[in-house]
Amino acid sequence: MQEKNLVVENLGLGTCPALLVVDMMNGFTSSECPLGVDCPSVVEANQNLINGFRAAELPIFFTTVIYRDAFRANVFRRKVPDLNLLTPNSVWVAIDARLQRRPSEMLIEKCWPSAFFETDLDAQLRDQGVNSVVVTGLTTSGCVRASAVDALQYNYQVIVAEDAVGDRNQSAHRANLFDLAAKYASVQLSTEILKSLAIGR
Repeated sequence: MQEKNLVVENLGLGTCPALLVVDMMNGFTSSECPLGVDCPSVVEANQNLINGFRAAELPIFFTTVIYRDAFRANVFRRKVPDLNLLTPNSVWVAIDARLQRRPSEMLIEKCWPSAFFETDLDAQLRDQGVNSVVVTGLTTSGCVRASAVDALQYNYQVIVAEDAVGDRNQSAHRANLFDLAAKYASVQLSTEILKSLAIGR
């Protein structure tokens, strides 16, 4: 089959962006958990974006994954049995302390890859007048991708912060960033996003 590149536009930030920090929880940011990987550079890029959005007084949303019974997402958990470690009282479901999440910053609890699926995230974004979403976090090929694609399907302009997302597999990371940029989102470095924030305020 002949390769053909689509013509795509780099839409960037809208007039009221929000930051969506996907699953930057202990279970994914630490190699001590079977689900996680040490990713200090991704943590640092998230810190910088969080500080930038706070300074601009723009909305920040965090997500975590918690399973409160044996039935929710049970097929997904059979596929990836280590997900069963993510119980309500586990240290793994807490947001990485290095990000210093504030009580005023909303925490979305989810059971599936997308931050939008069976959550009230879209309603909360609409309530705050958000029209674009900067997606960061873990993992690029999993929950980041699912959340970015769903954000587009909810009609938000989507920006994936290239250096603020990561994956256990670098080939999957690169391939999914390529695919997201080709069809679903703008892919930009965190420094570019922060410059856009400064210009837009």
